[in-house]
Amino acid sequence: MTLPIEPVMTPPAGQGDDLALLGLLQLVSPALPIGAFAFSQGLESAFELGWVRDEATLGDWLEGVLEDGLTRCELPALTRLSAAWAAGDGEALAEWDQWLAANRETAELAAEDLRLGASLARLLDSLALLPAEPTLPERAGYVTVFAWTAHRRGVPVRQALLGFAWAWLENQLAVACKALPLGHTAAQRLVERLRPSVVVAVDEALTLADDELGPALPGLALASALHETQYSRLFRS
Repeated sequence: MTLPIEPVMTPPAGQGDDLALLGLLQLVSPALPIGAFAFSQGLESAFELGWVRDEATLGDWLEGVLEDGLTRCELPALTRLSAAWAAGDGEALAEWDQWLAANRETAELAAEDLRLGASLARLLDSLALLPAEPTLPERAGYVTVFAWTAHRRGVPVRQALLGFAWAWLENQLAVACKALPLGHTAAQRLVERLRPSVVVAVDEALTLADDELGPALPGLALASALHETQYSRLFRS
């Protein structure tokens, strides 16, 4: 089914790139009121299990999740969702939204995706930025709504992927600063270590074919599953 393409606002000449950049910064800001700070994506459980203990092991964990997770799941799916929004292709939107849902291996990861998607959709509704019905899939996940927002703001696809990966990295480091004895200077050292990896992840994600997709993160899935019964928790996942 082909859907009507939602018009993207045309800014005054010379302002398009600047407004798109500011829109992306707004979308990935930790101040965005969607509750992303409440989720650790299994990282809190990795702390409890002793798998992640310090700056070095945290860097290894994040590199692994980026390489074997985001690179082969969220980032390429975001590319395809962005194309679907641009084309008004409702079938592709539903297909990739469902594909992402099927790749959430635990109840907490699935709930996180749905709750963040719903929170972002409510925020967009309050800003009169939701797409016309029925283009947004029912109970759309976070990546699907993120893709719409970036498209609505006129953000180029590559920059949208970089922004998504950056928001993930910032959130994971914020989790570590709260739950580990990790100082903010150590977190910035990890940013310096991982910035090149984020660029490599985006480069690779943009080249992958459909049959090359799918995360391979058994450790994260196990940590997330164990987190569901963890006695003392700061985070919801």
